[in-house]
Amino acid sequence: MGVVTDWSALIRDIPDYPKPGVVFKDITPLLADHTAFTQVVDDLADGLAFDKVVGIEARGFILAAPVAYRSGAGFVPVRKKGKLPAATLEASYDLEYGSAVIEVHADAFAPGERVLIVDDVLATGGTAEATVELVRRAGAEVAALSFLMELSFLSGRDRLPGLEVRTLLSV
Repeated sequence: MGVVTDWSALIRDIPDYPKPGVVFKDITPLLADHTAFTQVVDDLADGLAFDKVVGIEARGFILAAPVAYRSGAGFVPVRKKGKLPAATLEASYDLEYGSAVIEVHADAFAPGERVLIVDDVLATGGTAEATVELVRRAGAEVAALSFLMELSFLSGRDRLPGLEVRTLLSV
């Protein structure tokens, strides 16, 4: 297989999921394609310097863990409230209807560590913004944020001023 440059062919649209009117972007065909998945993992971190990689629950784990492994960095999960066993820091963010809380272990980072935040989709930017807050409160620095795709019509990057935001595909 050759190098995949258009991942959109490997991301399938699922209409009316999880509710009517929503078009879900299913990345499982891309993940199943070894060449494309390898290229995505490489491209998410290309040219960046960092000590740790944060993966945002849940699909962010799938991308962030191999990025950390390939880069020789540590992996840190950011999870929904109540899923981490040790002392945590938490941040809340708004959803379309209500709010949610994410957490990271309070001792996940050493002061001054550079952190790459990875997730599958940048949508409204609320989860990413809350993750940036957690990394900073834990004493680390955000090196960049990398996403497989961006739903540009939702303007999520506007919530991340002054930060390097990378997306491999914009829809």
